Amino acid sequence: MAKKKVAFGGYSINFKGCKDSAEAIFGGKPIGPSEMTKKLWVYVKRKRLAKR
Repeated sequence: MAKKKVAFGGYSINFKGCKDSAEAIFGGKPIGPSEMTKKLWVYVKRKRLAKR
């Protein structure tokens, strides 16, 4: 019996102490992966979440 694959969808971003939703970070419109990565790094740098 083959296992049923779970559909990929949605994103869960959890940074310690931050409660922002993915929509707050990426916006409400669909965007491509490269644009998503850029916006995520802007968020990380703005909130100073990157550890050295």
